[in-house]
Amino acid sequence: MTDAILVLCTCPDEAIADLISEQLLNQRLSACINQLPGLTSIYRWQGQIERAREIQLIIKSRASLFELLRLCILNHHPYEVPEILALPTSQGHQPYLDWLTQETS
Repeated sequence: MTDAILVLCTCPDEAIADLISEQLLNQRLSACINQLPGLTSIYRWQGQIERAREIQLIIKSRASLFELLRLCILNHHPYEVPEILALPTSQGHQPYLDWLTQETS
């Protein structure tokens, strides 16, 4: 098991995705963020089934930084209940993991 995590967060548009990505990188809370545009989310919200075009962020970070990362997202995200899900990593390419640690220290 490593300290590395992948955090998923959906954003309503490119401007918000860029803002959150830049904030996380500037604060060294992430080493790399993938923005996957063209996502369609279908979900239940307040008793209704909703559909929205979104951008999926895949944020590479460390478990020890999750709470600060979560707060940073909440400070810049327009959704009332944004998706912020951390997935642990069990293994990884050691040079990449070393780089991730270096860039988030």
